[in-house]
Amino acid sequence: MRRVYEEDLVADIRRDFAERADIRRPFETQWRLNINFYIGNQYCTASANGEIRDVERDYYWQEHEVFNHISSLVETRQAKLATVRPSLTVRPFSSDDGDVKTAKSATKILASSCDKLDMDAILTNGTMWSEICGTAFYYVGWDDAAGLKISDGVYEGDVCVKVISPFEIYPDSVFAQNVSDCRSIIRARAIDVNEIKRVYNKVVKPEASDVIDLMTVPVGGGLTAESALNKLATKRSDNTAVVIERYSLPTSDKPDGEYAVVAGGTLLYYGPLPYINGVDGKRTFPFVKQVALENAGCFFGTSIVERSIPIQRAYNAVKNRKHEFLNRLSMGVMAVEDGSVDMDNLEQEGISPGKILVYRQGATPPRMIDCGAIPSGFEAEESRLLNEFTQISGVSEIMRSSQSPSTMSGVALQLLIEQDDTRLSLSAEYIRLSAREIARHIIRLYKQFGSDARLSRIAGEGGRIELVRWSASDISSDDVVFETDNELLSTPAMRQNMMFELYKLGLLFDENGKMSDGARHRFLDALGYGGWDSDIDLAGVQKNRAEEENYKGRYEVGEFDDHKLHIDVHVKYLLTDCPSGKKSEKLKAHIQEHRMAIEREKLAAVPDEQRSEVQ
Repeated sequence: MRRVYEEDLVADIRRDFAERADIRRPFETQWRLNINFYIGNQYCTASANGEIRDVERDYYWQEHEVFNHISSLVETRQAKLATVRPSLTVRPFSSDDGDVKTAKSATKILASSCDKLDMDAILTNGTMWSEICGTAFYYVGWDDAAGLKISDGVYEGDVCVKVISPFEIYPDSVFAQNVSDCRSIIRARAIDVNEIKRVYNKVVKPEASDVIDLMTVPVGGGLTAESALNKLATKRSDNTAVVIERYSLPTSDKPDGEYAVVAGGTLLYYGPLPYINGVDGKRTFPFVKQVALENAGCFFGTSIVERSIPIQRAYNAVKNRKHEFLNRLSMGVMAVEDGSVDMDNLEQEGISPGKILVYRQGATPPRMIDCGAIPSGFEAEESRLLNEFTQISGVSEIMRSSQSPSTMSGVALQLLIEQDDTRLSLSAEYIRLSAREIARHIIRLYKQFGSDARLSRIAGEGGRIELVRWSASDISSDDVVFETDNELLSTPAMRQNMMFELYKLGLLFDENGKMSDGARHRFLDALGYGGWDSDIDLAGVQKNRAEEENYKGRYEVGEFDDHKLHIDVHVKYLLTDCPSGKKSEKLKAHIQEHRMAIEREKLAAVPDEQRSEVQ
């Protein structure tokens, strides 16, 4: 690339970034305000230029305490949303035997990768940002320095998933609803120049900037978010530069898109989009967006914190005015004739018990002014504001305090809990959709970069550990779907209650009115007590052996097989997942062998004198 073109490209990217930063500034101001209210710095407001400034007291005696309900609301929502961890599976591209096998392999590869990446912790961290700021992003890319070491300085590489705060993302239009609606996205963050030299092997001069990576901002311990940002900016501006990454989708003249990295007026990298992570083998952005609540016609979502700020301000004002009134009632307000007493002594010591108050002879003695009682309006307004917290946040008082009213029946309490779960189900669904999109990106990246044979350690059924050897050719589909419904709409307690109802109705019994070993095993497994005793463990082993035969396609009747249980597993597979053709014919013959074995066992149990008659 000619130097003149490089300079033009750098200037264009920096100009583009400055324009997007100006357009996005109102959203960034709101995010900073949300963070301040979440951590307890609630006497602040946003100025016209987008800065967060403190609100001072009107009088020195005014109460300025914070009664932070926003943090408890967010923490309760996070605790509830932490249960949303969907089970994902890869749907086969077709009903062909090979596609079915590769889809099962891809499902196991996906499960192993999510376990290795600790996706639970990643989703928890992302949910924290989406609940506070309204939006969180996940970067799904390929790390060449991850995975097993092949030789000195060479690794097999692996997928990496990182949580990105909304402060780093600049879309080409804030009116684009989704990431897929954008034509280009800029990611900008402040990085130490030494780290830039290590990654890109180019020397960049430090530059001062307002761009700060909030993922590294320490807050708490008396340090507000705004002061932490200011201190961090002052500390890092001496040796940091803003790294601007612009991702542009493919066009007619650039069929593979464009990926450019600029820092300190230097072009660090230029090339096509690095990942084939879109539908039908297309290149797209390596970002997945998650919102707490959608903001219609806007790229960035909204949060409960933003909606709760006016209520929190009103609640703080009511509580502080109430405490000021209580102080007047307890400490009193004294009326003193001018010059009748020593005012300096009275101001410093007040009216202590047993104090001798000396006043001028002939003057009116000091007296306490009657301040009346606390107006009932304080209590009414405080209760109304607490109810508004509940109405806006979708978190009831039962969820926040973990206490149920003593006069409420169990049925009514269960209905109330289900209503709370329903109000949170929309935010939970956004987490599920983000997890599914991340999984699709992971499968597509393995399909692009996993050409060499790899070995994955996978936890199978019954606690078995499987080592699966695979490569990119074993992935034929990237259609990831949900295995389970929304976890908030179908909680473990609800499923267990349903199982008990089915048991009471007798729907789990066989024609003899008894529960078979296999049904008992599945029943205990559904209740979370799988493998509870040795008998159930044996049934699980038999079931696992039959399923392993189905998966491998190698069938053999063993001496110690539970033929009836094997027949049930094989027939279920034959009627659902088994492809037609040679494998189904082979499986039918194997089922017939199990049936013949059952007949032989019955015949062996007949006495010798009756065996000829039976035959």
